Amino acid sequence: MGKVVSIVNQKGGVGKTTTCVNLAAALTNLGAKVLVCDFDPQGNATSGFGVDKTHSPNIYDAIMGLAPLSKAIVSTKWADVVPANKALSGATVELIALDRREYRLKDALEEVKARYDFIFIDCPPSLELLTLDALCAAATLLVPVQCEYYALEGLSDLLYTVRLAKRSLNPSLDLEGVVLTMYDGRTNLSMQVAEEVKRHFPGKVYASVIPRNVRLSEAPSHGKPVAAYDRLSRGADAYDALAREFYQKNGGKLP
Repeated sequence: MGKVVSIVNQKGGVGKTTTCVNLAAALTNLGAKVLVCDFDPQGNATSGFGVDKTHSPNIYDAIMGLAPLSKAIVSTKWADVVPANKALSGATVELIALDRREYRLKDALEEVKARYDFIFIDCPPSLELLTLDALCAAATLLVPVQCEYYALEGLSDLLYTVRLAKRSLNPSLDLEGVVLTMYDGRTNLSMQVAEEVKRHFPGKVYASVIPRNVRLSEAPSHGKPVAAYDRLSRGADAYDALAREFYQKNGGKLP
């Protein structure tokens, strides 16, 4: 049965989608069967795999009960993808009137969970109903944290929302881990933020850190994970290391 991991941080620009796309691709390379569920109306994870955002049906159709989620899956060389586009932005209002509104994504994923080792949900950069749905669908949360001062300020809001979701909607929700992104070892700030995050989340911060790397920024415009765009880049090496660490922590045997 596939482990559902929501990649979440209400702050934008911290590397959620970059982590989702590249971690999924690196795990596929290790032999895992991976599904990426794009749950952000911007659809960046969709285009990051080179999938057409106009593909129908998509995740909006699945959570609104218009089509089974299995019909929305698009297979790529790097992972299977459930695409999203701006239609999803209207779901927040439409879901309010529906039964089990917090569990629409969880219910939709049940149909395909057995096919995969890991299902990653790329969450929107806000704490709203879509994010709540992703928290209810997940077994664990993976939190990318940018190595900059303001990143620390938003963590308390995120943790508060997670506590609420855990208390009333998903008691088994757990923290998978924290990934430090946009790390620059030449600056004191990056090192200070890293130490502060490790102090807040003892034993939960991945040893593999994601550096600032221009190839990571360029790869999405080519519709590819960074390993397919530039295999020898620092960004590709970092996500390969993160995937190995993640895979081993989840009982996977490295090739």
